[in-house]
Amino acid sequence: MCKPWNLQQLADEIINGRRLTREDDLQQFITCDLDDLCKGADKIRQALCGEKVDLCTIINGKAGRCSEDCKFCAQSAHNHSECDVYSFLDKEVILAEAKANQAEGVDRFSIVTAAKTLKGEDFEKAVEAFRLLHEECELDLCASMGLLDREQLQRLFDCGVTSYHENIETSKRNFPNICTTHTYEDKIQTIRTAQEVGLCVCSGGIIGMGETWEDRIDMAISLAELGIQSIPINALMPLKGTPLENLPQLTEDDILRTVAFFRYINPTANVRLAAGRGLCKGDGRQAFCSGASATITGNMLTTSGSTIASDRLMLKSLGREVVTEYSEAKTNCGGH
Repeated sequence: MCKPWNLQQLADEIINGRRLTREDDLQQFITCDLDDLCKGADKIRQALCGEKVDLCTIINGKAGRCSEDCKFCAQSAHNHSECDVYSFLDKEVILAEAKANQAEGVDRFSIVTAAKTLKGEDFEKAVEAFRLLHEECELDLCASMGLLDREQLQRLFDCGVTSYHENIETSKRNFPNICTTHTYEDKIQTIRTAQEVGLCVCSGGIIGMGETWEDRIDMAISLAELGIQSIPINALMPLKGTPLENLPQLTEDDILRTVAFFRYINPTANVRLAAGRGLCKGDGRQAFCSGASATITGNMLTTSGSTIASDRLMLKSLGREVVTEYSEAKTNCGGH
Protein backbone atom coordinates (compact mmCIF):
# COMPACT_ATOMS: atom_id res chain seq x y z
CA MET A 1 0.00 0.00 0.00
CA CYS A 2 1.31 3.44 -0.94
CA LYS A 3 1.94 6.00 1.76
CA PRO A 4 -0.98 8.47 1.98
CA TRP A 5 -0.26 11.78 0.30
CA ASN A 6 0.29 14.99 2.19
CA LEU A 7 -1.89 16.98 -0.19
CA GLN A 8 -0.28 20.35 0.51
CA GLN A 9 3.18 18.88 -0.01
CA LEU A 10 1.98 17.20 -3.20
CA ALA A 11 0.60 20.55 -4.40
CA ASP A 12 4.00 22.16 -3.79
CA GLU A 13 5.73 19.36 -5.70
CA ILE A 14 3.36 19.84 -8.64
CA ILE A 15 3.99 23.59 -8.60
CA ASN A 16 7.70 22.78 -8.75
CA GLY A 17 7.32 20.50 -11.76
CA ARG A 18 6.07 17.09 -10.67
CA ARG A 19 3.37 15.58 -12.88
CA LEU A 20 1.09 12.74 -11.86
CA THR A 21 0.80 9.68 -14.13
CA ARG A 22 -1.11 6.40 -14.26
CA GLU A 23 1.68 4.87 -12.20
CA ASP A 24 0.78 7.04 -9.20
CA ASP A 25 -1.79 5.95 -6.61
CA LEU A 26 -4.54 8.21 -7.97
CA GLN A 27 -7.18 6.28 -6.00
CA GLN A 28 -6.25 8.44 -3.02
CA PHE A 29 -8.17 11.30 -4.61
CA ILE A 30 -11.41 9.38 -4.02
CA THR A 31 -11.10 9.09 -0.24
CA CYS A 32 -8.84 11.96 0.85
CA ASP A 33 -10.16 14.89 2.89
CA LEU A 34 -12.17 17.13 0.55
CA ASP A 35 -11.31 20.46 2.18
CA ASP A 36 -7.60 19.64 2.14
CA LEU A 37 -7.84 18.52 -1.50
CA CYS A 38 -9.61 21.73 -2.55
CA LYS A 39 -7.13 23.88 -0.66
CA GLY A 40 -4.21 22.20 -2.45
CA ALA A 41 -5.94 22.49 -5.82
CA ASP A 42 -6.46 26.21 -5.32
CA LYS A 43 -2.79 26.60 -4.39
CA ILE A 44 -1.82 24.94 -7.69
CA ARG A 45 -4.28 27.10 -9.61
CA GLN A 46 -2.92 30.29 -8.06
CA ALA A 47 0.70 29.39 -8.75
CA LEU A 48 0.38 27.99 -12.28
CA CYS A 49 -2.69 29.73 -13.74
CA GLY A 50 -2.94 32.97 -11.79
CA GLU A 51 -6.05 34.96 -10.97
CA LYS A 52 -7.38 35.46 -14.51
CA VAL A 53 -10.61 33.59 -15.21
CA ASP A 54 -11.15 32.70 -18.87
CA LEU A 55 -14.76 33.42 -19.86
CA CYS A 56 -16.22 31.60 -22.86
CA THR A 57 -19.65 31.99 -24.45
CA ILE A 58 -21.24 29.86 -27.14
CA ILE A 59 -23.97 29.95 -29.73
CA ASN A 60 -25.75 26.85 -30.99
CA GLY A 61 -25.19 27.32 -34.71
CA LYS A 62 -27.28 24.34 -35.82
CA ALA A 63 -29.66 22.45 -33.55
CA GLY A 64 -31.54 19.18 -33.28
CA ARG A 65 -31.91 15.88 -35.14
CA CYS A 66 -28.36 14.76 -34.45
CA SER A 67 -27.63 11.30 -35.87
CA GLU A 68 -25.63 10.19 -32.80
CA ASP A 69 -27.11 8.25 -29.89
CA CYS A 70 -25.35 9.99 -26.98
CA LYS A 71 -27.50 9.12 -23.98
CA PHE A 72 -27.10 12.50 -22.28
CA CYS A 73 -28.10 14.68 -25.23
CA ALA A 74 -31.45 16.33 -25.82
CA GLN A 75 -30.51 16.98 -29.45
CA SER A 76 -30.07 13.33 -30.40
CA ALA A 77 -32.64 12.04 -32.89
CA HIS A 78 -32.50 8.73 -30.99
CA ASN A 79 -33.89 10.34 -27.83
CA HIS A 80 -37.37 11.67 -27.12
CA SER A 81 -36.69 15.03 -25.59
CA GLU A 82 -38.04 18.38 -26.69
CA CYS A 83 -35.46 20.71 -28.19
CA ASP A 84 -35.21 23.42 -30.80
CA VAL A 85 -34.53 22.29 -34.35
CA TYR A 86 -33.07 24.69 -36.91
CA SER A 87 -30.56 24.78 -39.75
CA PHE A 88 -27.28 26.70 -39.67
CA LEU A 89 -27.82 30.25 -38.52
CA ASP A 90 -27.24 33.27 -40.71
CA LYS A 91 -23.74 34.67 -40.19
CA GLU A 92 -25.12 38.11 -39.31
CA VAL A 93 -27.13 36.58 -36.45
CA ILE A 94 -23.97 34.90 -35.16
CA LEU A 95 -21.99 38.15 -35.49
CA ALA A 96 -24.58 40.10 -33.52
CA GLU A 97 -24.41 37.58 -30.67
CA ALA A 98 -20.62 37.61 -30.68
CA LYS A 99 -20.47 41.41 -30.58
CA ALA A 100 -22.97 41.49 -27.70
CA ASN A 101 -20.85 39.03 -25.74
CA GLN A 102 -17.67 40.94 -26.53
CA ALA A 103 -19.29 44.10 -25.21
CA GLU A 104 -19.83 42.30 -21.90
CA GLY A 105 -16.16 41.36 -21.66
CA VAL A 106 -15.80 37.66 -22.46
CA ASP A 107 -12.54 36.14 -23.73
CA ARG A 108 -13.74 33.72 -26.38
CA PHE A 109 -16.76 32.78 -28.46
CA SER A 110 -17.65 29.37 -29.88
CA ILE A 111 -20.03 28.16 -32.56
CA VAL A 112 -21.30 24.67 -31.75
CA THR A 113 -23.41 22.40 -33.94
CA ALA A 114 -25.46 19.29 -33.29
CA ALA A 115 -24.18 16.63 -35.69
CA LYS A 116 -21.63 13.83 -35.93
CA THR A 117 -19.76 16.14 -38.27
CA LEU A 118 -20.46 19.33 -40.18
CA LYS A 119 -20.12 19.09 -43.94
CA GLY A 120 -21.23 20.46 -47.27
CA GLU A 121 -23.12 23.74 -47.36
CA ASP A 122 -23.34 23.92 -43.57
CA PHE A 123 -19.56 23.73 -43.21
CA GLU A 124 -19.12 26.44 -45.83
CA LYS A 125 -21.53 28.64 -43.87
CA ALA A 126 -19.46 28.01 -40.74
CA VAL A 127 -16.26 29.06 -42.51
CA GLU A 128 -17.90 32.26 -43.73
CA ALA A 129 -19.24 33.00 -40.25
CA PHE A 130 -15.84 32.53 -38.65
CA ARG A 131 -14.18 34.66 -41.31
CA LEU A 132 -16.63 37.46 -40.52
CA LEU A 133 -16.13 37.09 -36.77
CA HIS A 134 -12.35 37.21 -37.23
CA GLU A 135 -12.67 40.45 -39.21
CA GLU A 136 -15.22 42.16 -36.95
CA CYS A 137 -14.45 40.94 -33.41
CA GLU A 138 -11.51 40.79 -31.05
CA LEU A 139 -12.59 37.56 -29.36
CA ASP A 140 -10.67 34.31 -29.52
CA LEU A 141 -12.71 31.97 -31.71
CA CYS A 142 -13.59 28.36 -31.00
CA ALA A 143 -15.45 25.74 -33.05
CA SER A 144 -17.29 22.63 -31.88
CA MET A 145 -18.46 20.81 -34.99
CA GLY A 146 -17.92 17.12 -34.45
CA LEU A 147 -15.53 14.73 -36.14
CA LEU A 148 -14.00 16.97 -38.80
CA ASP A 149 -11.19 15.83 -41.09
CA ARG A 150 -7.75 17.42 -41.46
CA GLU A 151 -8.70 19.63 -44.41
CA GLN A 152 -11.71 21.02 -42.56
CA LEU A 153 -9.74 21.69 -39.39
CA GLN A 154 -7.03 23.42 -41.43
CA ARG A 155 -9.63 25.65 -43.10
CA LEU A 156 -11.02 26.67 -39.71
CA PHE A 157 -7.52 27.50 -38.50
CA ASP A 158 -6.82 29.50 -41.65
CA CYS A 159 -9.93 31.66 -41.22
CA GLY A 160 -9.12 32.68 -37.65
CA VAL A 161 -10.31 29.88 -35.37
CA THR A 162 -7.81 29.33 -32.56
CA SER A 163 -9.47 26.52 -30.56
CA TYR A 164 -11.35 23.34 -31.38
CA HIS A 165 -13.69 21.67 -28.92
CA GLU A 166 -14.17 17.89 -28.86
CA ASN A 167 -15.09 16.31 -25.54
CA ILE A 168 -13.94 12.77 -24.82
CA GLU A 169 -17.04 12.69 -22.51
CA THR A 170 -15.89 9.97 -20.08
CA SER A 171 -13.30 7.22 -19.70
CA LYS A 172 -12.40 4.93 -22.59
CA ARG A 173 -13.88 2.01 -20.62
CA ASN A 174 -17.20 3.75 -20.06
CA PHE A 175 -17.61 5.41 -23.46
CA PRO A 176 -19.54 2.53 -25.13
CA ASN A 177 -22.11 2.78 -22.33
CA ILE A 178 -22.79 6.38 -23.37
CA CYS A 179 -22.54 6.32 -27.16
CA THR A 180 -22.44 3.57 -29.81
CA THR A 181 -22.67 5.51 -33.10
CA HIS A 182 -19.08 6.72 -32.93
CA THR A 183 -16.11 5.66 -30.83
CA TYR A 184 -13.75 7.04 -28.24
CA GLU A 185 -10.95 6.48 -30.76
CA ASP A 186 -12.81 8.65 -33.31
CA LYS A 187 -12.67 11.50 -30.83
CA ILE A 188 -9.00 10.99 -30.02
CA GLN A 189 -8.15 11.07 -33.74
CA THR A 190 -10.00 14.36 -34.20
CA ILE A 191 -8.26 15.87 -31.18
CA ARG A 192 -4.81 14.86 -32.39
CA THR A 193 -5.47 16.10 -35.91
CA ALA A 194 -6.69 19.46 -34.58
CA GLN A 195 -3.51 19.77 -32.54
CA GLU A 196 -1.40 18.90 -35.57
CA VAL A 197 -2.88 21.74 -37.65
CA GLY A 198 -2.16 24.22 -34.86
CA LEU A 199 -5.45 24.47 -33.00
CA CYS A 200 -5.59 24.56 -29.22
CA VAL A 201 -7.96 21.78 -28.18
CA CYS A 202 -10.70 22.17 -25.58
CA SER A 203 -11.77 18.73 -24.35
CA GLY A 204 -13.39 17.42 -21.21
CA GLY A 205 -16.52 15.53 -20.39
CA ILE A 206 -19.57 14.95 -18.27
CA ILE A 207 -19.71 13.55 -14.76
CA GLY A 208 -22.79 12.00 -13.18
CA MET A 209 -23.66 9.65 -16.07
CA GLY A 210 -23.40 6.53 -13.93
CA GLU A 211 -19.63 6.26 -14.20
CA THR A 212 -17.34 5.30 -11.34
CA TRP A 213 -14.83 7.53 -9.58
CA GLU A 214 -12.17 5.51 -11.36
CA ASP A 215 -13.72 6.52 -14.70
CA ARG A 216 -13.46 10.18 -13.71
CA ILE A 217 -9.83 9.79 -12.73
CA ASP A 218 -9.14 7.96 -16.01
CA MET A 219 -10.72 10.83 -17.95
CA ALA A 220 -8.52 13.34 -16.10
CA ILE A 221 -5.31 11.43 -16.76
CA SER A 222 -6.25 10.75 -20.40
CA LEU A 223 -6.67 14.49 -20.97
CA ALA A 224 -3.28 15.11 -19.36
CA GLU A 225 -1.70 12.55 -21.67
CA LEU A 226 -3.26 14.33 -24.66
CA GLY A 227 -1.84 17.67 -23.51
CA ILE A 228 -5.24 19.34 -23.34
CA GLN A 229 -5.08 22.93 -22.07
CA SER A 230 -8.80 23.71 -21.75
CA ILE A 231 -10.91 21.14 -19.88
CA PRO A 232 -14.66 21.75 -19.50
CA ILE A 233 -16.24 19.77 -16.68
CA ASN A 234 -19.98 19.31 -17.09
CA ALA A 235 -22.20 17.96 -14.32
CA LEU A 236 -25.08 16.02 -15.84
CA MET A 237 -28.45 17.72 -15.64
CA PRO A 238 -30.72 14.73 -16.33
CA LEU A 239 -33.04 15.73 -19.18
CA LYS A 240 -36.51 14.32 -19.72
CA GLY A 241 -36.68 12.09 -22.77
CA THR A 242 -33.06 10.97 -22.60
CA PRO A 243 -31.95 7.53 -21.33
CA LEU A 244 -30.28 9.21 -18.35
CA GLU A 245 -33.35 11.18 -17.24
CA ASN A 246 -33.79 9.25 -13.99
CA LEU A 247 -30.21 9.40 -12.74
CA PRO A 248 -29.75 11.26 -9.44
CA GLN A 249 -28.18 14.69 -9.59
CA LEU A 250 -24.65 15.04 -8.32
CA THR A 251 -23.90 16.66 -4.98
CA GLU A 252 -21.79 19.77 -4.77
CA ASP A 253 -19.12 17.80 -2.89
CA ASP A 254 -18.88 15.35 -5.80
CA ILE A 255 -18.38 18.22 -8.23
CA LEU A 256 -15.79 19.94 -6.03
CA ARG A 257 -13.81 16.73 -5.56
CA THR A 258 -13.76 16.17 -9.32
CA VAL A 259 -12.70 19.74 -10.12
CA ALA A 260 -9.97 19.57 -7.48
CA PHE A 261 -8.31 16.36 -8.63
CA PHE A 262 -8.57 17.46 -12.26
CA ARG A 263 -6.43 20.42 -11.19
CA TYR A 264 -3.84 18.18 -9.52
CA ILE A 265 -3.65 15.99 -12.63
CA ASN A 266 -3.83 18.87 -15.16
CA PRO A 267 -2.03 21.64 -13.24
CA THR A 268 -1.52 24.17 -16.04
CA ALA A 269 -4.78 23.65 -17.94
CA ASN A 270 -7.82 25.87 -17.76
CA VAL A 271 -10.20 23.67 -15.77
CA ARG A 272 -13.49 25.11 -17.01
CA LEU A 273 -16.86 24.91 -15.25
CA ALA A 274 -19.55 24.15 -17.81
CA ALA A 275 -23.07 22.68 -17.60
CA GLY A 276 -24.51 21.92 -14.19
CA ARG A 277 -23.10 24.87 -12.30
CA GLY A 278 -26.55 25.35 -10.80
CA LEU A 279 -25.97 22.21 -8.71
CA CYS A 280 -23.42 24.24 -6.73
CA LYS A 281 -24.21 27.09 -4.37
CA GLY A 282 -23.59 30.53 -5.82
CA ASP A 283 -23.24 29.19 -9.38
CA GLY A 284 -20.05 27.34 -8.53
CA ARG A 285 -18.44 29.92 -6.29
CA GLN A 286 -16.61 27.31 -4.22
CA ALA A 287 -15.39 25.51 -7.34
CA PHE A 288 -13.42 28.62 -8.26
CA CYS A 289 -11.67 28.18 -4.91
CA SER A 290 -11.07 24.46 -5.60
CA GLY A 291 -9.05 24.56 -8.80
CA ALA A 292 -11.34 25.99 -11.49
CA SER A 293 -9.78 28.74 -13.58
CA ALA A 294 -12.32 29.20 -16.38
CA THR A 295 -16.01 28.88 -17.15
CA ILE A 296 -18.62 28.87 -19.85
CA THR A 297 -20.91 31.78 -19.16
CA GLY A 298 -24.06 33.35 -20.56
CA ASN A 299 -27.72 32.39 -20.60
CA MET A 300 -27.53 29.21 -22.64
CA LEU A 301 -27.73 25.43 -22.57
CA THR A 302 -27.70 23.77 -19.16
CA THR A 303 -25.47 26.11 -17.24
CA SER A 304 -27.20 27.66 -14.28
CA GLY A 305 -28.87 30.49 -16.17
CA SER A 306 -26.32 32.88 -14.74
CA THR A 307 -25.40 35.88 -16.86
CA ILE A 308 -22.05 37.23 -17.94
CA ALA A 309 -22.59 40.22 -15.64
CA SER A 310 -23.45 38.09 -12.61
CA ASP A 311 -20.47 35.82 -13.21
CA ARG A 312 -18.10 38.76 -13.50
CA LEU A 313 -19.49 40.22 -10.27
CA MET A 314 -19.14 36.93 -8.40
CA LEU A 315 -15.60 36.39 -9.64
CA LYS A 316 -14.54 39.92 -8.75
CA SER A 317 -15.84 39.33 -5.22
CA LEU A 318 -13.42 36.40 -5.01
CA GLY A 319 -10.55 38.62 -6.06
CA ARG A 320 -10.32 37.04 -9.51
CA GLU A 321 -9.43 38.90 -12.69
CA VAL A 322 -11.92 39.06 -15.57
CA VAL A 323 -10.43 41.80 -17.77
CA THR A 324 -9.82 40.48 -21.28
CA GLU A 325 -6.50 40.75 -23.11
CA TYR A 326 -8.05 42.92 -25.82
CA SER A 327 -9.48 45.27 -23.18
CA GLU A 328 -6.09 45.50 -21.50
CA ALA A 329 -4.48 46.31 -24.84
CA LYS A 330 -6.89 49.19 -25.38
CA THR A 331 -6.27 50.47 -21.87
CA ASN A 332 -2.50 50.26 -22.31
CA CYS A 333 -2.80 52.20 -25.59
CA GLY A 334 -4.93 54.90 -23.98
CA GLY A 335 -8.20 53.62 -25.40
CA HIS A 336 -11.53 53.25 -23.58
